[in-house]
Amino acid sequence: MTRFEVLFVCTGNLYRSPLGERLFAAHTGPSGGGIGVASAGTLARPGLPMPPRTAAALEDLGGTPGTFATRRLTAALVASADLVLGLAQEHRDAAVRLHPAALRRCFALEEFVRLADAATGQGVADGPRTAVALAAAARGRTPPVAAGAEDVPDPDGRPAEELRSCAARIDRAVRRAVGLLTAGQGLAPSD
Repeated sequence: MTRFEVLFVCTGNLYRSPLGERLFAAHTGPSGGGIGVASAGTLARPGLPMPPRTAAALEDLGGTPGTFATRRLTAALVASADLVLGLAQEHRDAAVRLHPAALRRCFALEEFVRLADAATGQGVADGPRTAVALAAAARGRTPPVAAGAEDVPDPDGRPAEELRSCAARIDRAVRRAVGLLTAGQGLAPSD
């Protein structure tokens, strides 16, 4: 079976999407459970390192910064991903504009968790591709949420406590997403 690829997307690829990427990797463990993960930003300046305060928030939650460098979201990145998780609806929309054929595999992070939970009845999906298909099928059949309710606010320029709050919110959603994508594979999110 081919590797399953997840792509996290935010604006600058400096805070939210790197947190999503590196927390996802931390919660799937060293082998990744056959799931690869990356991140990109809709307006990212390529090649920038992870900001120290992002790295600190990440390490507080058990992630490791590694050798991170920002990159810009491209149609090729969207096309190659099996699941695109925007940190806000605008990021999901940007990915779909770049590669419209990816519509059924592009979600806001919290939207994916909500839809996949509803579609699986909190149960087990048969692998990550099935979890994504079930979440896509749940669109329009699951009660909507208020506009912006599933958008993780950008902590850029905000106080450190807001970045920590943002990181904790992303971590909760990532843990649930890992659980949904790896259910039935004998891989549980790490603590």
